[in-house]
Amino acid sequence: MSPRAERPIERAVCVYCASSRLAHPDYRAAARRLGAVLAGQGVGIVYGGGAVGSMGALADGALSHGGRVIGILPRFMADLEWGHKGLTDLQLVEDLRTRKHMMLTLSQAAIALPGGSGTLEELLEAITLKRLGLYLNPIVLVNTRGFFTPLLDVLTRAVEEHFMDPRHLMMWQVVATPEEVPGALASAPAWTAQARSFAAV
Repeated sequence: MSPRAERPIERAVCVYCASSRLAHPDYRAAARRLGAVLAGQGVGIVYGGGAVGSMGALADGALSHGGRVIGILPRFMADLEWGHKGLTDLQLVEDLRTRKHMMLTLSQAAIALPGGSGTLEELLEAITLKRLGLYLNPIVLVNTRGFFTPLLDVLTRAVEEHFMDPRHLMMWQVVATPEEVPGALASAPAWTAQARSFAAV
């Protein structure tokens, strides 16, 4: 791993997204638009390094508009030739845990696009770290086709059942379209390590 690997990239966001080729085309279209929107804002992208599905569409959308895209890819995925060949930088890491850590460390916000168990696990880890005051940056969910609505209902239920504090509902913002992401990032409520004072309910 190079010495620069753990230094944040100026104006960059981490994007969680899927590699499925079979999901509805709207998801890939939204991913491509997000890549273009972020590139247009001069915001770099740190993502999982994949070449297909929403992953590939995100990267292609950004690269086609002159954006910077950094892929963080576990070596076993590189061995399977899952990596995108045209990225600004592709960094190989030993495992998924290192990948997740680097994606958050190298960026100043986390954006979640719809996806499967891996995407959801990454998103929920970021939310958990924020609840514990270990991650303080914005988290934005792009709710294409209403995908995240059931998850948001579960998180609201967790508050209603006193597994979480009502203030925890401020940890993320939800937008319907990629074009709304820059505004959501700019208007995200401040979050500090003081969140630890109400992490446990």
